[in-house]
Amino acid sequence: MPALASLLPCGTRLHLQHGPIDLVIGADGDRDAGFAAAKARFATVLDELVAELPLLKSQLVALSPTPKGEIAQAMDRATRPLCDHFVTPMAAVAGAVADTVLVAMQAITPLQRIYVNNGGDIALHLAPGQHFDTAMMDHQGRDLGRIQLTHADRIGGIATSGRHGRSLSMGIADSVTVLASSAAQADAAATLIANAVDLPGHTAIHRRAADQVQSDSDLGARLVVTHCEALSTADIHTALQAGAHQALDMQHSGHIIAAALFLQGENRLIGRTGFTPSVRTQVNA
Repeated sequence: MPALASLLPCGTRLHLQHGPIDLVIGADGDRDAGFAAAKARFATVLDELVAELPLLKSQLVALSPTPKGEIAQAMDRATRPLCDHFVTPMAAVAGAVADTVLVAMQAITPLQRIYVNNGGDIALHLAPGQHFDTAMMDHQGRDLGRIQLTHADRIGGIATSGRHGRSLSMGIADSVTVLASSAAQADAAATLIANAVDLPGHTAIHRRAADQVQSDSDLGARLVVTHCEALSTADIHTALQAGAHQALDMQHSGHIIAAALFLQGENRLIGRTGFTPSVRTQVNA
């Protein structure tokens, strides 16, 4: 089945869908030219990924071969610096697709603002004077706060991960949102930071092998979290602090710019860009 493309009822946003990939795109400027470029680039995205899927779903190590496709290489660049942890290039797939479509739009016409939202992972371009505001919500629709960005923040990507998201998680975070220079970097980092929010061996945390939950999971037999009971305040703080250490390491290495970690009504912030949580906050850096 070919990729589907349609304007949303507002008339200012484009919806692109092909298989599991679902994009909502907004642009300010020569919108028609930008949307035409997005549709043209999106037409082959799924086929490109499927062609290299076995490699992209394999654990990435220092000597792993480099994939050939444009999007696959972007996934590899975002995850290879993190391969001292278990990671596959698929950790960056949603962000890399969003980045690629955004770059195609920029190449055709100068747009003042672009956002390419791939299921919550967002590639972003803001020209001087432009801003982008969005809400953070938990899996039950409760307000976690706001993200408010301007051109001066130099954020190119926003991504969210956690045990309630589209992908399986090895950690217990309700939500981890990351700001980075690209959506692919943010996507990979959010996955690993969410994995790090954890209490290994805790009896309140229920786990199953990933391939028993999703037969095609790139995590194989590794244990993923299927349920987390209510935790004590001390346990919540311990788990969040483990994730905060991971996020700080990534910030210091330049992989991310900021992160917001949420678990059972508590949160931690890394970096001072963009986030305004609606619940009690502890800032780590």
